[in-house]
Amino acid sequence: MSTDARINNEPGFILHTYPFKETSVVAEVFTRSHGRVALIARGARRPNSALRGLMQPFTPLLLSWFGKSDLKTLHAAEWHGGIAPPQGRALMCGFYLNELLLRLLARGDAHEALYAHYMDALDQLAGEAASVDFERILRRFEKRLLGEIGYGATFDIDADSGAPVHAARRYVFQPERGALHALDSLTADGQPGCPVSGQTLLDLASDSFERPLTLSESKSLMRMLINHTLGAKPLYTRQLLRELTELNPPT
Repeated sequence: MSTDARINNEPGFILHTYPFKETSVVAEVFTRSHGRVALIARGARRPNSALRGLMQPFTPLLLSWFGKSDLKTLHAAEWHGGIAPPQGRALMCGFYLNELLLRLLARGDAHEALYAHYMDALDQLAGEAASVDFERILRRFEKRLLGEIGYGATFDIDADSGAPVHAARRYVFQPERGALHALDSLTADGQPGCPVSGQTLLDLASDSFERPLTLSESKSLMRMLINHTLGAKPLYTRQLLRELTELNPPT
């Protein structure tokens, strides 16, 4: 495909927008077949613009654009329907997913499986508030995102011995190495790691988040892996979610 090819009716979601010149916006979008794309929506801030009401996160869209540079020009957008917007805490969780995609995805890399996971996560977040299991939704998406961008970890193998992880043992998980038996790690190279049970590692490997301890430990482990991938700059929405949880603790 040439760099100036027109793309028509590509499914996608707005991740973030910011003003551009007097009446336009730049929209960072996540699309099914083209990954993360930056689009100029010219005139979208004018009161009578057909694009004005569509430049919102969590709205399924069909997007059409053209351009040669990294910053493409949006020439059409249509509502695609099918997913209700998240509300309350679910809305903050949705913004957290968007920030992860913005920070971790390179522009122009297609991630069709991840796009499907994102739609599934938004659909689950839009459920009845009392029945939404926010922690499981976030942990599954974090794990899948890291795997999609090449930072997926092997959870069920001891990194030193190559032996299967034992459910009853304690481990230290290091980003650069993997799971290390906790006793053996005392003589390791001093690199930071996340203490975790063998059963939690096995649950992560099988994508099972039913045990409360697995949810608790996997949250710390995913945070460490994401921080290692992101570098020094913290996630803004993570802090907001923490403050929201402190104000409204789960019952």
